[in-house]
Amino acid sequence: MEASATSAVDASTGSNTIADLLLRAVERYGERVAVSSKQDGSWQDVTFAQVGAIVDELSLGLLDAGIVPGDRIAILCRTRPEWTYCDFAATQIGAVVVPIYPTNSPEECEFVLADSEARAVVCEDHEQLAKIASVRERLPQLEFVFVLDPATGEDGSASGDAIAIDVVRARGRGGDHARIRRLAETVEPTDPFTFIYTSGTTGPPKGCVLTHGNYRAMLSMVEAAGGTTEDEVTYLYLPLAHSYALLVQLLSFDVGASIAYWSNDTQQIIVELTEVRPTSLPSVPRIFEKIYTLVTSNAPKEQIRGATEVGVRVRDLLLRGQTVPAELQAAFDRADAELFVNVRNAFGGRVRQAVSGAAPIAKEILEFFYACGVPVFEGYGLTETATAATFQSSEEHKFGTVGKPFPGVEAKIAGDGEILIRGANVFSGYHKREDASFGAVVDGWLHTGDLGSLDEDGFLSITGRKKDIIITAGGKNLTPANIENDLKRSRWVSQAVMHGDRRPYPVMLITLDAEEIVPWAQQQGLPTEIAELAREPQVRALIQADLDAANERYAQVERVKRFAILDHDLSQETGELTPTLKVKRNVVNEKYAPILDGLYAQ
Repeated sequence: MEASATSAVDASTGSNTIADLLLRAVERYGERVAVSSKQDGSWQDVTFAQVGAIVDELSLGLLDAGIVPGDRIAILCRTRPEWTYCDFAATQIGAVVVPIYPTNSPEECEFVLADSEARAVVCEDHEQLAKIASVRERLPQLEFVFVLDPATGEDGSASGDAIAIDVVRARGRGGDHARIRRLAETVEPTDPFTFIYTSGTTGPPKGCVLTHGNYRAMLSMVEAAGGTTEDEVTYLYLPLAHSYALLVQLLSFDVGASIAYWSNDTQQIIVELTEVRPTSLPSVPRIFEKIYTLVTSNAPKEQIRGATEVGVRVRDLLLRGQTVPAELQAAFDRADAELFVNVRNAFGGRVRQAVSGAAPIAKEILEFFYACGVPVFEGYGLTETATAATFQSSEEHKFGTVGKPFPGVEAKIAGDGEILIRGANVFSGYHKREDASFGAVVDGWLHTGDLGSLDEDGFLSITGRKKDIIITAGGKNLTPANIENDLKRSRWVSQAVMHGDRRPYPVMLITLDAEEIVPWAQQQGLPTEIAELAREPQVRALIQADLDAANERYAQVERVKRFAILDHDLSQETGELTPTLKVKRNVVNEKYAPILDGLYAQ
């Protein structure tokens, strides 16, 4: 599904940098729908021309306030259209956007603002303003605080000296639009576009300096690979503070497609998918895992496995243009009527392709969705590669791998198994840091910190992270992600974290999936509080059975010998998960050290 570089440019804005991308999109796509969001219970559309008008007024308002090219402007906000408007407004006048996760604590916000030397921050509401207010006295370089929703808080307090973004926009109304174009045209591909701070799974966050050239190259690579089309409708719930969502947003605007922004309610994602009926769904694995559990929990495993095998075989035959035997077709038709169509409908019925990123996902889940007609493919990349490095498509994929490098990207495996990446999308370094290990670029090759292998067809497989490898007391190297993913496929398990570095054998911390275990407990006449269920012998038996099944896949030395069930789930708020739901292993190991020690003392 490859297109030439020329045709990819023809199908996009062909911008020189990200600064002139929206300006060109407005000229090219005008009255097409760019943005949809739910307002007062119904979906409201905004055209490219309307987005351009909003953004231009914001740009002129920022210039009127005193923002100049090169200034860092942080955005502390959930995924919503206004995030996008502020992002483009700053970018097209040469400012540098610094995203901050809205789930960050005040201290984490302070770190990013101080490290990036941000001169301004756009806060979403009173809650985010309160975080900044609590640390502002330690941020002398922070001159401007803007706010999207300036309403007072529940305690009646006002927004302080924050400037409403509507006021900024009003100040820019009627300004010199030619000034914006002149500034956008002065931005060079080598200029910084954004500082994106890593989520801190391997230590303190580091600000990745990504240039306009990095992301313009990344867009061209994805488009050359046929990754996005002008008729795409993307449902976006991922945090725009993460590079993955940022790339999705930029791609949509570059090719003239449409984005439907979620309503920021996790309970409404499935409902909104059926309303929006997207053709594209970028996601982290947890959503796919939850939907998989939802649609398979009441069917025998053998039935699901059999239907999956039939679906995969038929779709592979059709992809190769081969005839499907009548008996196989009949089996497929039955599975489609009884199962597959329901799964497609859960996604809205129109998803052509979904991409899972940011963390590993089980091969069996990917095969299941492919069989159902909702192809979910894994890609691979890092913030340091302007989001992506490899991709897969319906025409060319291998489940269990993360695909092949994009056109223009090279990948190789170092002597110690580390994945090295080279390409125009590789970042220019960390802000104010020289790091000689993870993230180092040597002779153009990014040292990713991930371990992997390349097969004879050029497909990349991820086998672990250098810093996540567990070395037992007996010297055995273990990759925790493998068995953790096996356990997370259990309908009862939310999180599974393996531990065992310098220990005699591996053990595991388990958290329960409340949406599954509570209804089961009610049927059994058991307590329904998670804290009580964590101590319930029948619950331990359920987990033990799934752990035994998972252990069978591994050598004796790799098997988890003991486990503990926590009386609560891991969360971002308690610092155990990143905003993309990756486990901060060092935090978990430290926080639950007494429980882990207890497993070895038994």
